[in-house]
Amino acid sequence: MAGHSQFKNIMHRKGKQDAMRSKLFAKLAREITVSAKLGLPDPTMNPRLRAAILAARAENMPKDNIERAIKKAAGNDGENYEEIRYEGYGPGGTALIVEAMTDNRNRTASDVRSSFTKAGGNLAETGAVSFMFDRVGFIEFPASVGDADTVLEAAIEAGADDVVSDEETHEIYCEQGSLAAVSKALEATFGEPRASRLIWKAQNDVAVDDEAGEKVLRLIEALEDGDDVQNVYTNAQFSDTLLAKLAE
Repeated sequence: MAGHSQFKNIMHRKGKQDAMRSKLFAKLAREITVSAKLGLPDPTMNPRLRAAILAARAENMPKDNIERAIKKAAGNDGENYEEIRYEGYGPGGTALIVEAMTDNRNRTASDVRSSFTKAGGNLAETGAVSFMFDRVGFIEFPASVGDADTVLEAAIEAGADDVVSDEETHEIYCEQGSLAAVSKALEATFGEPRASRLIWKAQNDVAVDDEAGEKVLRLIEALEDGDDVQNVYTNAQFSDTLLAKLAE
């Protein structure tokens, strides 16, 4: 996925600058609570909860907030949240998958549809674009853990399928059923990862010009700004010019 790593890092930094901390922490806490409720409240026995905690730590979420979110799972909080996947088409012939967690399906569907429409896209039926993506395991380490060759060798040894390295991160991909084992093996070598979770990875990227690319970015930002949206994935491939502009 050419440009994927760089794009995600740029968007991550931009999100840190622009997003309200309270909204971000609320989404992270919701995932922690639901993950703990669906499985055990122990992250060593619950891979999804561990992934949620790693994501929270990566955003410097206070330890007290994390522990409070786990404790909520013992009560009724998060019990009525429903996980929904939306799929649609964006500008330039791109495809997007939106993962949401909501207590009001109608509200969330309306918000997601509105974001697509305003950006010149179209919300489609479930399954309309997901066949163009693979559900895979994703593990991320900072570049400081080792050079690209060292990480690649360790990842392949651990059972991973692919590694994308740049000057800031190492992104490791594996089969979804192997995520826990691969992540555990790599943690023994490099320490705790920044992220370890399941994602939607595009099988083939769709190159877009800068005009369409900016529209796709506005769509992604609008979707991620929604209170109920947890993750957004796209097969858009942005030009080096646009990526450089984003990095400024």
